[in-house]
Amino acid sequence: MRVLRIAHHAVMTPWRERERQLRLRGEDVLLISARQWNEGGRTVAFEAEGDAFVTPVGTLGSHPNGFVYDPRPLWRMLGARPDLIDLHEEPVSLATAEVLLLRALRRPRVPYVLYSAQNLDKRYPLPFRWLEKRALQSAAGAYVCNREAAEILIRKGLRGPAVFIPLGVDTADFTPAAKAGPAPEPIIGYIGRLERYKGVDLLLRSAAERPRWRLEITGAGPEGPALRRLAESLGIADRTTFLDFAVGAELAARYRRLDVVAVPSVPWPGWREQFCRVAVEAMASGVPVVASRTGALPDVLADAGELVEPGNPGSLAEGIDRVLQPDRWSSFRDAGIRRSDEFSWSRIAQLQQRFYADVTEPVGSGGGRSPQVVVVAYGDPDLLAGALEALEREFAITIVDNSGNSATRALAERAGAAYIDAGRNAGFGGGVNLALTSLAERGLQNDDVLLLNPDARIVSSDVHRLHRRLHSARGIAAVGATQSDPETGHDVRVWWPFPTPRRAWLDACALGRLDRSHGFAIGSVLLLRAEAIARVGRFDERFFLYAEEADWQKRAIDDGWRIDVVATGATHVGAGTSTDGRLRDALFFASTEIYQRKHSGRIGWQSFRAAMVLGALARALVLSGSRRRAALLRARIFWMGPVRYRNERFT
Repeated sequence: MRVLRIAHHAVMTPWRERERQLRLRGEDVLLISARQWNEGGRTVAFEAEGDAFVTPVGTLGSHPNGFVYDPRPLWRMLGARPDLIDLHEEPVSLATAEVLLLRALRRPRVPYVLYSAQNLDKRYPLPFRWLEKRALQSAAGAYVCNREAAEILIRKGLRGPAVFIPLGVDTADFTPAAKAGPAPEPIIGYIGRLERYKGVDLLLRSAAERPRWRLEITGAGPEGPALRRLAESLGIADRTTFLDFAVGAELAARYRRLDVVAVPSVPWPGWREQFCRVAVEAMASGVPVVASRTGALPDVLADAGELVEPGNPGSLAEGIDRVLQPDRWSSFRDAGIRRSDEFSWSRIAQLQQRFYADVTEPVGSGGGRSPQVVVVAYGDPDLLAGALEALEREFAITIVDNSGNSATRALAERAGAAYIDAGRNAGFGGGVNLALTSLAERGLQNDDVLLLNPDARIVSSDVHRLHRRLHSARGIAAVGATQSDPETGHDVRVWWPFPTPRRAWLDACALGRLDRSHGFAIGSVLLLRAEAIARVGRFDERFFLYAEEADWQKRAIDDGWRIDVVATGATHVGAGTSTDGRLRDALFFASTEIYQRKHSGRIGWQSFRAAMVLGALARALVLSGSRRRAALLRARIFWMGPVRYRNERFT
């Protein structure tokens, strides 16, 4: 594939590694870079360094969203007939508008993709707002370096997929030093621009209270003189070294002599940390990171770094103290090295190439055929009979029987469905996986799959509506259906936010109604795309019941897919296949713990757990009767640990 990639930051030699790796993977990438740009607080002039695929272009303007390229080289390179234009510029930028205008005049049918790091939902003045909207509406897709940016692009009108592709680091250059632990007089480092919102003054104030620390500040920017004066006034100038901007081997060497890297960024009007390449370079160099809990930093670090409250020098100092404890230092060092592998340039190029394929290849393989229906059954087959009847024998059906019921087998035979006796109660995820294995054995692995609960009803015309939506755009992994309760006619809630520690604390504070985000669609009626199943993988069978569809959709979204819901006349009883409420709660809460440990990590799980306990106790104080007893039971379950509770009470 011939890709014309436009990125002003490619003036920096190390930041062209994405393109080098893409070319190694067989992509014909042509790159346009700025001829010079301000990076790290200084003006950097382009140097080819042997990269014959890149063309430096003059620019007019210096703001990332307020500059334009010399149009003549752009016009010539558009004449090279690219298969895809990759605009590594914000959708709102003048450079994006310029390139899209030239495309309209020169190669109007060439698809293009956009990039964004903007994690604040800004409403730009006219005409920038119009330019941004037009760019998003016609884009084949976009890739982002933080998840908030993806959500913002979709809200603003992006119709294609929004894929998370982080920034990369050269793990061959940034390598760990042979260190067994922090030095007795540790060197605490900061690397980056010297701007007020970077919080370097907080690090200086923290060091003033820690006489053993030595500081190395690498970077340039308008706050440089003020920070030097602050170091003098705090009496720490003799143990604070200010170093100029560095790249390549010199920068890697600076990381290796540090004991801790501090990223003390503070939220600022109009700005949040959008990624922080420094944190990744530090982890790759085997240096533990202490960072503010703001912007994209929690996602970048995950469990591999220490997070502290932003804007608080005392909190920063205490966080660094914790990391300097030898055992904790070694643990963070090892975790950071492992974490940095996810940001290697080869990994980034793999994600980028996959994204290119998704937005340029024909719409998916299952679009021309009716989906396969999969039902995981348990117990009385009467509910199942109603679900099959609603489909009007229009679809091929596979029934996985988790209870080995002879009546269910007979019903499957009458309906002409494939029948699988699981031989045990394999749970919902296990049952789905058995069906997927069977479909593959029958050569049907390229068909889309409709997951249908026995207590749900959907007619064939609505299934076709789901299927059309699934294949209406590239990058849709799954489509759910709006549903109602057949007895009351009330709508069943189909969209749910992904469960997170933040969400748990909102609920604990009775503020859950503020988060109505569309995270995942419930699995009672859920159509899965064949390509997404192949890419994302099968269901995680650790989730015996509940959360398995949330986990699969979370993995799909992390892989760059989207989820959608279509209005239908489907119905769903809810808990129609189980009458034991205590067992359902035990399974639900156990799956919640498994999900949090998997996606939020150990610390995230403990935060989630604390929120659940405190929230339940707060509700118990204001409720009475059975509702109060239920709240107290929930507090007890999460205090004990839901998995342990399930195992001790129900196995």
